[in-house]
Amino acid sequence: MAISFQAENIKLPDIKKRRISEWIKAVAGSYSKTVGEIAYLFCNDDKILEVNRLYLKHDFYTDIITFDYSEEDKISGDIFISLDTVRSNSQKYTTDYQEELYRVIIHGILHLCGLDDGSEDEKKSMREAENSALKLLKINE
Repeated sequence: MAISFQAENIKLPDIKKRRISEWIKAVAGSYSKTVGEIAYLFCNDDKILEVNRLYLKHDFYTDIITFDYSEEDKISGDIFISLDTVRSNSQKYTTDYQEELYRVIIHGILHLCGLDDGSEDEKKSMREAENSALKLLKINE
């Protein structure tokens, strides 16, 4: 089991890796999942657009792309996060950048736990799950 945090062509965000890893494990556990290999790759908009085009055939920017390699109840995956889009979204939605970053970090984990956000109902459920997870993080601060 390992959670790794890497950056490509940008500075790694200022996060407490051990604390975030424990939070991820707690959130996964609340869905009866254990954590396998999870790799976060923080990048810029150019990189996430390249990944989106290459692997998903989508021609647009996004804040996160999650590749799911989970097996049974063990979640594993590669999670690409564009810090450029996280920053612009925090400005667009007038949220704190750090909170927006944590929201996106856990969004990928929630996908690995089986949550989707394709429909309006799923988006609402995802937002509620993100909010619950963010409260869990704040309790431990």
